Amino acid sequence: MRAAPSVAALALSAWLAPAVGAQTPAAAAPATAAAAQATATPAPPGYDADLDTDHAQPDFTVIDLPTNLRLPKHKLAFRLTHRFARPLGEGSFSDLAADFFGFDGGAQIGFGLRFGLFRGTQLGVYRTSDRTIELHAQQELLRQGRSPLGLSLAASLEGSDNFGLSDSPPVGGPLHEFSPSVAVVLSRTLGARGAVYVVPSWVGHTRVNPSAPGTDDSTIVLGLGARVRVTRAMALVGEYHPRLAGYEGDLGSGTPDSIATFGVEWTVGGHAFQLNVSNALGTTPAEIARGQSGLTGWFIGFNLTRKFF
Repeated sequence: MRAAPSVAALALSAWLAPAVGAQTPAAAAPATAAAAQATATPAPPGYDADLDTDHAQPDFTVIDLPTNLRLPKHKLAFRLTHRFARPLGEGSFSDLAADFFGFDGGAQIGFGLRFGLFRGTQLGVYRTSDRTIELHAQQELLRQGRSPLGLSLAASLEGSDNFGLSDSPPVGGPLHEFSPSVAVVLSRTLGARGAVYVVPSWVGHTRVNPSAPGTDDSTIVLGLGARVRVTRAMALVGEYHPRLAGYEGDLGSGTPDSIATFGVEWTVGGHAFQLNVSNALGTTPAEIARGQSGLTGWFIGFNLTRKFF
């Protein structure tokens, strides 16, 4: 007689179990949906992700190579470059220190302004103190995240002697007044720790000496660059620009060395300051394609960028 209640209880439990089990997912579903809704925070109206700081690529150039950092639509960025003309290896160390490591000497200075025309589209102008003007544009084609790499197309038109508008052209300037260029900018960010870049480019009208051997008048350059963050605000940067084909300089006096530059960079808010050392003074596509023409040695310099957003 005592076993009867136990048997009845077991039977009742077996009958209720499917009903309870069937209700459990339905009861959990609202809780799961509520948790997902609480986790996903909608973007506020007018939010633009391009305004956020990109720690992997905080600037629009590595040193002189373009990056795939997008400039927000209808925003501006300013760039200032200095390449001091005193070679660091000239004279003794005391002479170098007396000249404050080249800062007391003359410099090739560049001023640039960049404008975000559309999302992923940038236009800019850059002028150096040797009266070279560069007009440049860049269009993003692929964005990393949607693809394994970032990809954009960059083009520029570079004119010496203020695009030929000056009445007194500089002595010893390049043979051609205009130098167009087209480049493909490939990038891969390494989380927030930095990024690497491969930038093949074609640069026209790079011949400086009309009597140099050969008939090539353009140069194909492979730009290689990297930025590696050491701290949240500081990064190490480097570039190398080997020439692959085309005009390589006056072979009678030796082929100019490809341009190499390295440095250290600090970013604070919308500012980026970079102290660098390069084996040439060039900062434009045609100057880089010509290699270490003119002065030889290693030169100290700096870049300063200010974003207006």
